[in-house]
Amino acid sequence: MRHLMSPLDFSVEELDDLLRLANDIEKNPAKYAHTCEGKKLATCFYEPSTRTRLSFEAAMLNLGGQVLGFSEAGSSSAAKGESVSDTIRVISSYADICAMRHPKEGAPLVASMKSSIPVINAGDGGHQHPTQTLTDLLTIYSLKGRLDHLTIGLCGDLKFGRTVHSLIHALIRYPGIRFILISPEELRIPSNLYDEVLLKNNIDFRETVRLEDALPELDILYMTRVQRERFFNEEDYIRMKDFYILNKEKMELAPKDMLVLHPLPRVNEISVEVDDDPRAVYFKQAQYGVYVRMALILTLLEVNV
Repeated sequence: MRHLMSPLDFSVEELDDLLRLANDIEKNPAKYAHTCEGKKLATCFYEPSTRTRLSFEAAMLNLGGQVLGFSEAGSSSAAKGESVSDTIRVISSYADICAMRHPKEGAPLVASMKSSIPVINAGDGGHQHPTQTLTDLLTIYSLKGRLDHLTIGLCGDLKFGRTVHSLIHALIRYPGIRFILISPEELRIPSNLYDEVLLKNNIDFRETVRLEDALPELDILYMTRVQRERFFNEEDYIRMKDFYILNKEKMELAPKDMLVLHPLPRVNEISVEVDDDPRAVYFKQAQYGVYVRMALILTLLEVNV
């Protein structure tokens, strides 16, 4: 039995297999429509979510399975003080696989240690968000045709953005990857990522505050929102929230084949006028999230098609 806590839980070869399976699911949905009949997915979400929870549910329903779970801690026995360990032991007798989101870093890992079913980390605090990373990789792989030799701009909240942290971990395993880290001083990537991941692995990267300076060089621009829920005080959030706004004028500085990704939800960081630009693929990215979660469920349940 396997769990998914981090993108690094899969080797590059296993990731490539997963992405190929997701591509086949996109092309041949009918082939997979009954592969999980009789199987149940539990969605245990201790934090609010739209895309992640609903895309997991859509993925399991598309595979012919069923879904049960809760969408906030207040509607679960966590409100009564039940531990994650006890919750997952109970859920293991109700479902075949579990997707868990939790505000506390490491909570899904704790659950996986006590679980008798596969557990998927659907986001744990500011730490990891591996299925968003799989979604990002599938989007790039499908639209660019490769995951190597790319210059990727990561823009916005690089300090608290778990999607950024997971994506960096995943992409450094491919050759020719270069990062441009675009953030204000206060939201730079954490020192452990800087020292232990980028520097230690001799990754080509540079930092800049100005988005305009990076745009002409990019194959991929990965925008992120400044997350109110990660700030300790409202003043800092208000000061930072509109630091970057991608609009039509800035898009004119970018290459014609650059792709704009965003894990969503967006607030103000991408103007709605950019939505009609063919380079804006963030809504397509959300659709790829369903395909890759279908592939992940099949892989962890060891369903052969």
